[in-house]
Amino acid sequence: MTTLPPEPQGTTETGGFNFAQAAHLQRRVAEGFGASAGRYDRARPTYPADLLDRIVAASPRRAYSEPYVLDVGCGTGIAARLFQAAGCRVLGVDPDPRMAELARQGGTETEVAKFEDWDPAGRRFDTVIAAQAWHWVDPVGGVAKAAEVLRPGGRLAVFWNAFDSSADLREAFGEVFRRALPDSPLAGFWSRPAVDTYRAGCAKVAEVIRHAEAFGEPEEWLSSWERPYTRDEWLDLVPTTGGFTQHPGAIQRELLDGLGAAVDAAGGTFTVSCTTVAATAARLAS
Repeated sequence: MTTLPPEPQGTTETGGFNFAQAAHLQRRVAEGFGASAGRYDRARPTYPADLLDRIVAASPRRAYSEPYVLDVGCGTGIAARLFQAAGCRVLGVDPDPRMAELARQGGTETEVAKFEDWDPAGRRFDTVIAAQAWHWVDPVGGVAKAAEVLRPGGRLAVFWNAFDSSADLREAFGEVFRRALPDSPLAGFWSRPAVDTYRAGCAKVAEVIRHAEAFGEPEEWLSSWERPYTRDEWLDLVPTTGGFTQHPGAIQRELLDGLGAAVDAAGGTFTVSCTTVAATAARLAS
């Protein structure tokens, strides 16, 4: 199980989600996160330190300055703060001014724009990241903009958290979605481990990077970790997932009640096994 079905909601032939179409199909959802910016900042999960360290270590090093990171779709600054704590200077870009303001309050310099339309004003970066956000970016335009703003040897790294638990709990969550949204493809998400879905999505991102011919061969990086959840913590997270608030209030309540009952039946707490899946590549010198 993931932190609920991934935000983009178009299926692929592999049974995963079509990251290439998400920016066009779900832009309204993406720009709606700011309505719950405080909950988003509180409830959304973190990212593993070993992946961050690997991204920073693989980016160009300059003796006279700390690594300069551009955080695409930075939201409230969850990933940006982690990179700042690792010694990086970070600039965030996000289309929602409410999310951007919260990121600024947390200490991240942030500009409001869609990444594809954003003006870098001549600035160049050592690293471009997107944490749980690249599926909202136009795939071809986003890769082209990343190539434009990266220094030679700079690294593009886009990553997602895929949360999984026991097959029984995954089935219970799927049943909640099947009851509340019988005509939605979302319930089918629960039929397979989340990491398979996200790896399929990352493979499609890698395909776009490869075809851009501005980067070296893309790689998949995986990082595994665990996160315990109480019932209340899980139900605090659910409304921050893409598309949830687009449902009528009665459907939202039915989903939350059903998911809460499933956690109660599992003992009131459960542990998710998380794999953070990254697609990454280095900018070519030419």
